[in-house]
Amino acid sequence: MAQGTVQVTHTGTSRWRRRTGEYASLAAALEAAADGDVLTVAPGTYRENLVVRRAVTLRGPENSPGSVRIAPLDGVPLTVRASAVVRDVHVEGQDTTAPALLVEEGTPEIAQVRIVTRSATGVEVRGDARPTIRRCTVDNPAGIGIAVLGGGGVFEECEVVAAGQSGVAVSGGAHPRLERCRIHHTSGAGLSATGGDCALEAVGCEVYEVRGSGVRVTGGATAHLTDCDVHRTTGDGVTLDTDAVLTLADCRIHDVPENAVDLRSRSVLTLTRTAVRRFGRNGLSVWDPGTRVDANQCEISDSTGDYPAVWVSDGATAVLEACRVHDVPDALFVLDRGSRADVVDSDLAQVRNTAVSVSDGAVAQLDDCRIRDAATGAWFRDHGSGGTLSNCTLDGTRTGVIVTKGADPTVERCTVSSPAEAGVYVSAGGRGSFLGCRVTDSKGYGFHVIDGCRTTLRKCRTERCARGGYEFADGGPDAGAGSGPVVEDCSSDESGGVRLPTARETVVQTASAHPGLLGALPGQRTTEQEPPVTAAEPERSTRSAKDVLGELDALVGLDSVKREVRALIDMIEVGRRRQQAGLKAASVKRHLVFTGSPGTGKTTVARLYGEILASLGVLEKGHLVEVSRVDLVGEHIGSTAIRTQEAFERARGGVLFIDEAYTLAPEDAGRDFGKEAIDTLVKLMEDHRDAVVVIVAGYTAEMERFLSANPGIASRFSRTITFGDYGPEELLRIVEQQAEEHEYRLAPGTAEALLAYFTALPKGPSFGNGRTARQTFEAMLERHAGRVAQLADPSTDDLTLLYPEDLPALS
Repeated sequence: MAQGTVQVTHTGTSRWRRRTGEYASLAAALEAAADGDVLTVAPGTYRENLVVRRAVTLRGPENSPGSVRIAPLDGVPLTVRASAVVRDVHVEGQDTTAPALLVEEGTPEIAQVRIVTRSATGVEVRGDARPTIRRCTVDNPAGIGIAVLGGGGVFEECEVVAAGQSGVAVSGGAHPRLERCRIHHTSGAGLSATGGDCALEAVGCEVYEVRGSGVRVTGGATAHLTDCDVHRTTGDGVTLDTDAVLTLADCRIHDVPENAVDLRSRSVLTLTRTAVRRFGRNGLSVWDPGTRVDANQCEISDSTGDYPAVWVSDGATAVLEACRVHDVPDALFVLDRGSRADVVDSDLAQVRNTAVSVSDGAVAQLDDCRIRDAATGAWFRDHGSGGTLSNCTLDGTRTGVIVTKGADPTVERCTVSSPAEAGVYVSAGGRGSFLGCRVTDSKGYGFHVIDGCRTTLRKCRTERCARGGYEFADGGPDAGAGSGPVVEDCSSDESGGVRLPTARETVVQTASAHPGLLGALPGQRTTEQEPPVTAAEPERSTRSAKDVLGELDALVGLDSVKREVRALIDMIEVGRRRQQAGLKAASVKRHLVFTGSPGTGKTTVARLYGEILASLGVLEKGHLVEVSRVDLVGEHIGSTAIRTQEAFERARGGVLFIDEAYTLAPEDAGRDFGKEAIDTLVKLMEDHRDAVVVIVAGYTAEMERFLSANPGIASRFSRTITFGDYGPEELLRIVEQQAEEHEYRLAPGTAEALLAYFTALPKGPSFGNGRTARQTFEAMLERHAGRVAQLADPSTDDLTLLYPEDLPALS
């Protein structure tokens, strides 16, 4: 039974239509009203399911907010199917399966309505409806606050005060706009947009106190946020997944315990004048091929965790222009082949560890950037990793630039000022070209190159370096021409007593009488008439097969892989000896398929396999050329064959390693050019079977699809070698090797703690196997450094021992 009455006011001039008067129920009043009429509802509780089908005005008393309650026992309390006006009423839903307010048609105006329910949805917009909803509140601790499943509309100054799922959920191709809204205390995403043709726009909104992601855009949806705040979430501040597109302009993301922004699976993010502060993991976390972030005039600062501010991996791309990254553990980490970061006119400052880290074949390019107050300015870590530093300044670092383990960056016209240890440090087979660079006021050396690294220095200068401008330590007992650094037209103020080469002379490192000491600049020179040393042409392996097999045996785990490789090498070696003896030799196909998870050593074994074949005389050089889909597949008809041929030519005399080869044969290939790459590869493998060894690698199930993509591809490979995941004991051994290599020791109890850590570590899709062990070791070093740095006079044990508390927390 309804309480109160409904006053219907007819504003028209027709005398014969008598609608003005009082009605005992809302249903009766709506039945009598016509377009343009005003229904004024007296205070009371109305247990009716109200359906508005005409362009009327339905309102409660203006001076008594909340006095009109529409609260049926089940079903939808209020349904709007016309361009009506509804205001100043209170809607209560009792049905857990139905929305409290349902808008299905027209362009209604809904203002100052409070929705309280424990149902699937507080407000639901469907079909082609485009309502304007102003100053409304939604309290739905059991389900979604506002769901826009079609149409769109405008929400102005609305508030979702509680939601058991998403605060605002957009799908079904809807295009709503939120202006100055507040969404908080939700148990799902604050704002969620899912599905292609779906777009969400928010201006001046605030999302906070969210148990989950503040903003989630997935499945090809698009969102644009301007002048919005996202903070105090339990999950990521912003999550993008699977072809999502998001633009953030003048926004603020802060006080987030996880990633401030996380992008995956070909998502694209554009940030302009946006601040990212106080985040527990990464400020920007960018994953997967095709995923890209473009940041312009943004600030990323004040990390509360132990993770890099910007993380780019698995083939993703990040572009930062005129940005500031400061007060973070690490500023920019780029890792995995195909990953790339371009940083222009940006500042990286107050970085506790490494400002720029490039590893696992990634590339970083920094132009006109400033790096200040960092432990390491830029570290290019391993084989295939590189990029360019151009016109950059590095000030107040411990070491300006580090190059290790075969990395090969180009550093042009950069200045390193006041490093505590060295301006540039190259070791462990690192390369690098330093052109027109300058190191000043180093407390150690200006350029410190050890291990006979083939580094090139041209037109560089050092000034006021305490230990010397240039130091080239022993290149080994067999060092000679072509085995050490190349120095041309470099100069120094000789503050450290180091004699420098004269103009236009090339310096090649020779063996030192004291390999363990840091000697002066070597005097052995080659004249201009002799050909310069070049790193462009791959050199033939000079190690014996026994030495390389020894390195293979030294790898952690991989017992079955080692047996397979040794069996194959034995077959090849016996065949070679039979030929030398004038006997027939069985034909052995040398091409291989490597299957297994990432980080299990496939690239390392491929490199050693090529070196072994070279030492046996099967291959001319044995070098490794690593490629992926992006290197082989072009964008136009015919370009794929050209790219594939070029990659094959670069590998001539060595090994062509195709990582994630299954991406050349996607499940839904359509007009994909990957098949053209496979077809070209099959022909080249046949035509040049003795010139190049091809190894294809990827996940086990996906590689079966690849091998069936072309009738001839499977027959080209002699065998499939499966790389199993590392167990906790093997991951522990990797950490122990890393510790020994870097002159650290595990304190009593640390090995046991590591074993328990690796046992408990989640083995999800992003688990990196060997890479995870290395990252764990690096995280331990960072925590160790933070602990020891506080000691006034640390002992040798303090400086070398790693304790269980140095382990990172399990995520």
